[in-house]
Amino acid sequence: MSPDLDVPRGLVSHRFRAMGSDIHVLVPERRAPERADAVEALFEEWEAALSRFRPESELSRLNDRAGAPVRVGPILLAAVEASLAAARATGGLFDPTLRHELVRIGYGRSFDELGAGAAEAVGGPRGGGGWRRVVVDRAGGTITLPAGTGFDLGGIAKGMAVDAALELLSALGADAALVSAGGDLAVHGLPPGRRAWPILVGSSPDGPVVPLVRGALATSGKERRRWKQGRVERHHLVNPETGEPAAGGLRRVTAVGGSCRGAEVGATAAFVAGRRLGAMMLAHLGLAGMLVTETGREVRVGRWPGAGLERAA
Repeated sequence: MSPDLDVPRGLVSHRFRAMGSDIHVLVPERRAPERADAVEALFEEWEAALSRFRPESELSRLNDRAGAPVRVGPILLAAVEASLAAARATGGLFDPTLRHELVRIGYGRSFDELGAGAAEAVGGPRGGGGWRRVVVDRAGGTITLPAGTGFDLGGIAKGMAVDAALELLSALGADAALVSAGGDLAVHGLPPGRRAWPILVGSSPDGPVVPLVRGALATSGKERRRWKQGRVERHHLVNPETGEPAAGGLRRVTAVGGSCRGAEVGATAAFVAGRRLGAMMLAHLGLAGMLVTETGREVRVGRWPGAGLERAA
């Protein structure tokens, strides 16, 4: 959803900042404050568990104790299991164990604090693949990271929080709702009197507006989270094979699927796969999508939502 599109009649908009993103929630007018506050509390709980930028978070504690089993709570356990499943499903193109590479290329602080530049890289790239040696003991509630490995759960954590927020709103009786975290979003039900949610794709106000009836939409690209490290242009989507920002000829990838978690994984993996293989990755994951190349060419995959809806008057 975009601030450039009108809030559907009968719904209320609520915005706040969490997980490094602008969170936008649309809920029915009835009991709106209660439901919006519940979503805000949920995002705070998830960020407290999963932020690698908070030294006191569960994830930071896990990363600090790599090489030893660490007892974790249900949110972190679920997020790690989901990220490992995503790594297996994408052949490692989605790799949650790239914390070292992100810090090395300058993304050691939250993007809100990073500014336009970062310190010079220290050390050479190690590449990914550490996820293959992570040990999860569900019965004991522990996770063991290989020594020297660290988790970054940014995108998938955000997607899972969106999905959890929608489940919460449904449990609170909301018959229609939208939750967006920086443009990665999922919907429940339909706006009153409408046949679809009008969703703006990408960050440009002139971008395409597509009708989303159900499910979720997520975008990964290098247009937003980018910076300079010395004279080198950087972005946050790292190729696990090289340990460097992915350079596969794409500007961004938008994926559409049944959950925000799945769409997040698909968009990231397809972006890393690059212009030639990205469409194949989306198809492999059973997702629709749109790839935008460096030259601006659009490549649509699967059952991409239909022609753009007219903007609300």
